Amino acid sequence: MNTPREYDMTLRAEQAAQTRVRILDALTALVAEIPLAAVTLPRVADRAGVTVQTVLRNFGSRDGLFAAGLEFGRDAVVAERTITPDDVDASLAALVDHYERTSTMTLLLLGQESWEPIAAEVTAGGKALHRDWVERVFAHALDDAADRDEATDLLVVATDLYCYKLLRLDRALSRDRTLQRMRRLVQAVLDTL
Repeated sequence: MNTPREYDMTLRAEQAAQTRVRILDALTALVAEIPLAAVTLPRVADRAGVTVQTVLRNFGSRDGLFAAGLEFGRDAVVAERTITPDDVDASLAALVDHYERTSTMTLLLLGQESWEPIAAEVTAGGKALHRDWVERVFAHALDDAADRDEATDLLVVATDLYCYKLLRLDRALSRDRTLQRMRRLVQAVLDTL
């Protein structure tokens, strides 16, 4: 006698979650390679190995996909940018490692922010996250600063993606030399507080 198999909703939910992550990973990869206007649902679906219908079933629309991608990316940035107020060196190393992984995509988005609303939303959020990171990593030093806002601005600049770009990409310094020079910039700011 055949007995019906029990349907395992846990497995199905896990597979659906994996598909969703695969689609968001595909979106992220495409955003790092091509302008946002060229990131179409068929391209995302193809990269993720699913159908456009699967993308729509998971996200509802292209706008829904991009909104989920924004949240997905923000969570990844927060997770990658370790904040250790008592260990500035470790925090800076985590930041440079983050830039190593994301600089191509972020620079491409920054280049589109003046005309592409999604890019502007992503980069505005990234700038706010970076300032928050600076305020938390350097909290002890900033508490002693005569002008906290100015000190924060200077530390934001010393640790900004464009600082990394000038050293690592434009000057072609190694990751370690880039990190060393960014540390020196940070220390120069801290020495003035």
